[in-house]
Amino acid sequence: MARDVTSQFAPSWLSAFESHGARSREKRQHAFFRLWRAFMRARVFIAAVLLALQVFVVVTGSGGPNWLVMVCAVHLSAALAVLIWSRPTELGKPFQLQWLLTIGVDLLAFALLQHFQQGGINYTPLFALPVLLAAILGSLTLALATAASITLYMLGEAALSAAVLSEVSTPRFLQSGLTGTGFFLVAVLANQLALRLAREEALALSSQAAARTQAQVNELVIEGLSEGVLVVDTHSVVRNANPAAQFMLMGEDYPHGAKLLLSARPAWEGLAKLVSETFRVGHPMESEIRIDFDELTIHRLFARTKLTSAQGGRRGGLCVLFLEDLREVEARVRTEKLASMGRMSAAVAHEIRNPLSAITQANALLDEEVQEAGQKRLTRMIEQNAQRLSRIVDDILNVARVQPTQGDTAPPVLPLDHTVRQITHEWIRQNQAQRVLGVHTHAPTAHVGFDPDHLRRLLINLLDNALQHASRTASSIRVITQPSGNDRIRLSVWSDSAPLEAGVLRHLFEPFFSSESRSSGLGLYICRELCERYGAQIAYQRSRLDQREGNEFYVLMASSANAPRQPVQQSLSYPPGDSLPSLTRPGSLLPGDLPRSHRSPRSPR
Repeated sequence: MARDVTSQFAPSWLSAFESHGARSREKRQHAFFRLWRAFMRARVFIAAVLLALQVFVVVTGSGGPNWLVMVCAVHLSAALAVLIWSRPTELGKPFQLQWLLTIGVDLLAFALLQHFQQGGINYTPLFALPVLLAAILGSLTLALATAASITLYMLGEAALSAAVLSEVSTPRFLQSGLTGTGFFLVAVLANQLALRLAREEALALSSQAAARTQAQVNELVIEGLSEGVLVVDTHSVVRNANPAAQFMLMGEDYPHGAKLLLSARPAWEGLAKLVSETFRVGHPMESEIRIDFDELTIHRLFARTKLTSAQGGRRGGLCVLFLEDLREVEARVRTEKLASMGRMSAAVAHEIRNPLSAITQANALLDEEVQEAGQKRLTRMIEQNAQRLSRIVDDILNVARVQPTQGDTAPPVLPLDHTVRQITHEWIRQNQAQRVLGVHTHAPTAHVGFDPDHLRRLLINLLDNALQHASRTASSIRVITQPSGNDRIRLSVWSDSAPLEAGVLRHLFEPFFSSESRSSGLGLYICRELCERYGAQIAYQRSRLDQREGNEFYVLMASSANAPRQPVQQSLSYPPGDSLPSLTRPGSLLPGDLPRSHRSPRSPR
């Protein structure tokens, strides 16, 4: 019950806005200011009319004292002063000086005119203005006090008139009571109506703010989607498109702020037909769409359509298209498949290692016991195949180990030339390849951020792959380091191998793919994973070196700024004949450029 009393006798109808934010308070003040100025202008207009009326009465001699003209002039001056110089104050107090300068002045002026009027003019209806002013802009308490003051004045005037005339005028008392009751009703009804309107406006402002916030959230979500979103009308006009859809339609050339017509370009014909068919059948549809930018750039999209809700008894007027790049879909599927395959393979490889070790040890013991040549050949065959299985197991486990983890720290900074010479020197001794490999380091000051074990694995995998396909003549394999511009360093492994077939190129860096039956198909895949882990890029190209065609796998690495100040000794003893070759690149590729057709795909991290 106390809550009802508080709401009815609130400081003002504008208190409905108090619980809202700063924006609502600004609108509250603006609404209050507009109403206040409207009432002040009404007061000025009424005061001017009353002044003109009194001047007319005095000029025509219709009756009434002349000083009433001065009363009307003072009333007009007070109303103008409040309108021009006064400003509405913050509400909340039941009494303020401003109310005395407005309601009090009006009541006094109207009471004097009503009491001293002659000629049958009735000024009682003018008392409605201060009652409405107090009820709408003030509190209910102030409105009731204003109505009570008017009622007391009219009853007092009736009593004074009865005393002067020495008779009781019952009709006049009754008329004063009814008029006062009417003013009380006007005060209550106007105040309650103002409160109701204020609550509705506050609710509307709250809903508007919530809708604006929701629209901003929706806009942020749609802007950040990797899925393209298009809004198209029945005439195939694109009303709106998020950045992903803009890039899918026109790449970087999308005209922002302009409306596009799907039927305007032949490349969008599939989208236009899908939208038209969706409007025709009236239910969602989906289809695969091709958008051909040029002969080299083709976007394969998976499009889904949905119609907006029907409005006004008509079928939905807008169609929303959701576009998804099929390459990304296939990449996600491939990544999930490879991840599950990798987990399964790692588990299987781990289980194979123990029995494989037992087989290897048993075969070694058996080899010591047997003496016949035929039995020796069998034990060597077992040993060779066991070693092959061991390498496959190691490759599979290496794939599992190179996956990046969230706890990775910054990699160590290595002097590239010195590290490459150490790794190649070790590889030469293990593979007896003194004449086969030539090492040429031309980046003595270059430092790269790479784990030394991972860089060793990367380079040895590339060298093993080159040795497997090279001719094994003198300097048939080359390792070259050189600057590549833009603070990048290029590490190349070249071999005089035969060109790769087109079918091999398409799957060059994929796991478990190999052109050799005895290979696990994981070497180049591990190289790609290691490069991506450290922000490097690996690619393949056919290049010419010393007038010989060959295959080149090269890695582009960022040069680290955290290089140690002390120089590192990088000269090692190499066999004679390791001379600097003349390096020639194909004319279509600049040093450091990644050929798009053979760039290793970047799998999601």
